[in-house]
Amino acid sequence: MTVRLLIADDHSVVRQGLRMFLESDPEIEIVGEARDGVETVRLAHQLRPDVVLMDLLMPVLDGIAATATIRRELPDVEVMALTSVLEEASIVEAIRAGAIGYLFKNTEAPELCRAIKAAAVGQVQLSPQVAARLMHSVIAPDSHPALTEREREVLRLLARGKSNKEIAHALQIGEQTVKTHVAHILSKLGMSSRTQAALYAVHAGLVSSDPPNQTK
Repeated sequence: MTVRLLIADDHSVVRQGLRMFLESDPEIEIVGEARDGVETVRLAHQLRPDVVLMDLLMPVLDGIAATATIRRELPDVEVMALTSVLEEASIVEAIRAGAIGYLFKNTEAPELCRAIKAAAVGQVQLSPQVAARLMHSVIAPDSHPALTEREREVLRLLARGKSNKEIAHALQIGEQTVKTHVAHILSKLGMSSRTQAALYAVHAGLVSSDPPNQTK
């Protein structure tokens, strides 16, 4: 599987640097670059990438607003936040907007490549610092919605960092069925990302108290 990637960052030197080492991975194809949030949304519609690597601090439309728009209008496109911002408010806003992961710009190239490929198959990716902060600001609904037993099984596996394919194999169901269950779970929880759902599962005691998948 080749992951189609759109890079969004307002600094050309950052985009060039990312392209230089990401292009060395034969499983990642960079399909475009964007300089601001509006251009990112436009190119996401035009190019339909698997993953958008999103800077949060961009002009015209910031990365958080662009993430929310993409996740609302293109739910099959995953967004990975790549930023230097560790403020808890920004982390929470990015996850609320629908980002599947949150990594820092000092992430080593091999780890970033791995995280991009994991995000493409629906695996939650958080740096250890981000996971720790999010566990103190768990985004959970005020009441516990009624999930079916199958949805709870899918949610438990999702929270353990399993991809759609791995969940399908574990439950002996189709991958498209898994996607449908995930969509129903997010709808019932009033959430826009698998990351929020994974944190909810931990908060609700459906899985162990370890945060979702952490990058090293």
